[in-house]
Amino acid sequence: MNDTESLKHTPLLDLHKSANAKIVPFAGYAMPVNYELGIIKEHLHTREKAGLFDVSHMGQISIQGNNAASLLENLIPVDIQSLSVGRQKYGLFLNEKGGILDDLMIINRGDEIILVVNAACKTADFDYLQTHLGDKLSIRKLDDKALLALQGPMAGTVAERVSGEDLSDMKFMNVREISFQGITCLVSRSGYTGEDGFEISVANEYVTDLARMLLAESEVELIGLGARDSLRLEAGLCLYGHDLSQDTTPIEANLNWAISPKRRSSGERAGGFPGSDIILSQMPKNVSRLLVGLLPQSKAPVREGVTITDKDGNVVGEITSGGFSPSLGYPISMGYVDIDYATVGTELLAMVRNKPLPVNVAKSTFVPHRYHR
Repeated sequence: MNDTESLKHTPLLDLHKSANAKIVPFAGYAMPVNYELGIIKEHLHTREKAGLFDVSHMGQISIQGNNAASLLENLIPVDIQSLSVGRQKYGLFLNEKGGILDDLMIINRGDEIILVVNAACKTADFDYLQTHLGDKLSIRKLDDKALLALQGPMAGTVAERVSGEDLSDMKFMNVREISFQGITCLVSRSGYTGEDGFEISVANEYVTDLARMLLAESEVELIGLGARDSLRLEAGLCLYGHDLSQDTTPIEANLNWAISPKRRSSGERAGGFPGSDIILSQMPKNVSRLLVGLLPQSKAPVREGVTITDKDGNVVGEITSGGFSPSLGYPISMGYVDIDYATVGTELLAMVRNKPLPVNVAKSTFVPHRYHR
C-alpha cells in the first residue's frame, strides 16, 4: 500500500494527482509538496504572478452565541470585542505557562465568529473550545468547507476578473462574501506568503470547480507545501510546531504585537487569559531568549535542529526553521538565541554536521511584505 493511502485527504486530491503532484504525509493528510514546476519555480511564480494553494487541511470552526467575543477573550489575548464585522485578526491559544497551543485567525461575521486553525492542532483546538466554552456557546466544525489560498501580486487582478467585482477597497485582513461565477465564498484578504492575496472558504462540493476556474487564468499555477514553507520563511512568518510551541511564549517568539493593547497590563481589559501573568511580566522582551532571523554566511543551508553557539563554543540557541531562499538566492534561517545575543548583526556559529558555520543575527522579515493596505 502507498504510504499516503491511509491518510486523510482534501476534496482536491484527484486534482493534485491529475497535475502530477508529489504527494506526501502532512499533519495526517496526503498533501502536495510540489508539482511539475518544482519548488523553486513555484516559489518564484508566486512572488511574480499568482499561486493557488490547497489549504483545506486546516480547521475552520464556527462559534455562535451571546457574548461570544467577550467569552472567547478568556482564552485569547486579543481585543475581539472591538473587532469590526468583516474584519479578521491574528490570535493565539495559550496554556497556563504562557506557552502557545496554536496560532489562528479570528473572523467577525456579525452573527458568528469563525476561527481558522492549524491542521495538526484542529482536533485539540475544538476540544479545548468545547471544554472551556461549550456550555455557553455553540461551537461547530466546518467540515463541509474547503480552503484555497490565492497568493501573489496578480492575485487581486485574477480575483477581480473571475468574480467580476471591484476588490480595490478590500484591504488586508478584510473579509467578505464574494461570488465567483455563481460559487459563493467567504474570502479574507490575507495569506501566509507575505504577498497580497486571498484565503477562500468554499463548500467542499464546489472547491474543485473553483480551483479549475482560477487555474484557467494565465497568471495562476498550482503551488505545493514546499514553496508555501519557503515563502513564509522569507516573510518571517512563524510555523506552529517549529518556531512556535507549547514551550514558547508569544514574547519569546517576538509576537508582542499579537497581545492587544487592551489586554496588556495598562489596558482596560488587562489579562484574564491563560498564562497572562507570565506573558505580561515578560513585556517588553523581559525574557531569556528570543526568536530572531539568522543569515548563514556560507552557501550551506542551516536547518531546523542545528545548535547555535558563540565564538567560544558555548551553546546559545537553536535553529527552528531554515532553508534556501529562492527570492534572495542564499540560505536563511530563524531560531531562538539567548537574549544577550539577539541584537541584529551579532556574529554566531551554527554547528552543521559538527562543523561551525558563521551566521549573523538579522531581522526575521527577509523579504518585505506586500499586503494590500
